[in-house]
Amino acid sequence: MPVDTDEETLKRVHAYLDNVTSTPEKRGPGRPPKAATCLERGVRRNSKLIAGDIQRHIDTIRTIAQYEHLSATCPERIAKAERVVPKMQATIKFVSGYVRRQVKQLELAPSQSFTMHTRLIPSYYLDRVASTRTVREGTSLRVLTERLRIPLFTSDGAFGALSPMEQDQLKAKAQTLAEVFQRSSSNVEGWNGYLALRNHQLRGLDHPRKRACLTAVHNFLLTRPDGTTAVERFFGQKPRSMFTAILESVEIPPAPLSPSRRALI
Repeated sequence: MPVDTDEETLKRVHAYLDNVTSTPEKRGPGRPPKAATCLERGVRRNSKLIAGDIQRHIDTIRTIAQYEHLSATCPERIAKAERVVPKMQATIKFVSGYVRRQVKQLELAPSQSFTMHTRLIPSYYLDRVASTRTVREGTSLRVLTERLRIPLFTSDGAFGALSPMEQDQLKAKAQTLAEVFQRSSSNVEGWNGYLALRNHQLRGLDHPRKRACLTAVHNFLLTRPDGTTAVERFFGQKPRSMFTAILESVEIPPAPLSPSRRALI
C-alpha cells in the first residue's frame, strides 16, 4: 500500500479513536459509535470513484479491527467483502451505461441531458433512500431532493421550456431509471438468499454448472403471479423463449443407422 494511503488510513483511525474516547454511550465489542454523516449527497458519481471510496473504508475497517484485537474471523470477513468490490464496480458501470443509453433515446439538448444525469435522476434515487430511513433521517434527504428537483422545472430552469406533459413524462422516466440500480442488485441478493434458504442442503450445489443452470431457470423461466420473469422485469421487455434458445444451440443427435432389436423380431 502506498505511503500516502497509509497516512490517510491512519488519520481516519485517529478520528475513530477520538470519537470512541469522546462518546459516552455503551457499545458492543468491535462496534464503533454512530457518527454524524459527513458524505456529500445528491451528486452523481462514477463506478471508479465509488469503488475507491469503498476500498478506503475497507482499509480503515481492517486497521480498526487490528487495533481492537478482534477475532480471527473478522479479517476473513473483511477480505470476503473486499473481493466483492470489483464486481460491484462492474455492476455500477453496467447500470450507468444502461441509463446513459436510455437518456440518449430521449433526444434532449446536451444541457438537459447533463442535468438529467446529474440532478433529476439522483433526486429520485434519494427519494428511494429516504423511504428506507427513519422519519428524522428521511426528512433531511427529502429536503435535499426538493432542493435538487424543483429549480429544474421553473421558468428559467433546465426543463422550464418543456410543456407540463413533457415535464411529467421526464419525471416518470427519471424515476424509472433511478430504480435500475436497485433492481440490478436486488435480484442477485434475492437469488442468493433463496439458494441459502432452499438449496444449500442439496448435494452437488457447489458445482458451477448446476448453479448456472439454476440461475438461468430462476431468471428466465420462473414467473410471478403477474406472469413476468426476473429478466423481463429487469430489462422492461419480454425476452425470447429460453428453451427455444437452448434448442437452437444444441445439436440433435441423428437417428440410429441400424433398426432396433424389437423391430427385427
